[in-house]
Amino acid sequence: MTNAPRDAEARRAIAPVICYPNETLPVPDMSLYARARQAARKVGETLVPPRDARCFAVPAGHFFRITSVEGPQVGDLNLWNADDLIERFYSGKTRALHGTHLTTGERMWSSFPHLRPMATIVSDTLDWYGIDSFGGSVHDVIGTRCDPYTGNLLAGTQYHHCCHSNLTRALADHLGVSPDKAEAHVHDVLNVFMCTGFTRDTGQYFMKASPVRPGDYLEFFAEIDLLGGLSACPGGDCSAEHSSDTAPCHPLLVEVFAPIEGALDGWSRPGPNGYDRTHGWGQVG
Repeated sequence: MTNAPRDAEARRAIAPVICYPNETLPVPDMSLYARARQAARKVGETLVPPRDARCFAVPAGHFFRITSVEGPQVGDLNLWNADDLIERFYSGKTRALHGTHLTTGERMWSSFPHLRPMATIVSDTLDWYGIDSFGGSVHDVIGTRCDPYTGNLLAGTQYHHCCHSNLTRALADHLGVSPDKAEAHVHDVLNVFMCTGFTRDTGQYFMKASPVRPGDYLEFFAEIDLLGGLSACPGGDCSAEHSSDTAPCHPLLVEVFAPIEGALDGWSRPGPNGYDRTHGWGQVG
């Protein structure tokens, strides 16, 4: 290790600066969403089996809820624009705008060049958890998704029920295409109910037993027409491992709710980002 310079502590003591101050982000009208949700009626549901995934559709202006129904279980959520799968959830930019973990009032943002809200979290029964003494919290956008490639790299395994493969199969079934065509659309996730953080000494990504219990839910408002994909992680509550046929696993329930006529008066779907997309082409340097 390189010897520390004389001013090492002074360099470490420099105060950080927030990269993306978010005070100017468009603010969702949470009171409007709450009023619309009160009289909304259930119009569909999808039960996601343990160690598997399912796709579901949510029209713009509808609500969808993910619920733990039998036991502690985490889920990996993908979102796409239902009319254009190229536009999909951008976990990295969502993390940069809101932080490592999401909760009520925060949003899932879409990929470039659109960069607009796809869904807004309107209710979170685990919002009480906060940040624990290990630095852990729930609903993260820092992990990717458990996948067969990393498993093969680290342990030489051929495991097919990790979240990446589950989402690939579900999307392939939904679209009626082969897994190799669907796989390119599977992307980094919102880890619903998962409790994660970074270790203080080595900065490594960690997981711990999720605080989720049957009846806990995370609910969203769809800002655009959405296709969702949810995997019930093979790690169960992720207290020990996340690609396993031995961890206790449980289903997850997705429910979709439609507001009544006129409940969303004043709301409109967000348009694509306003950047002109010229990227300086043709400008004199």
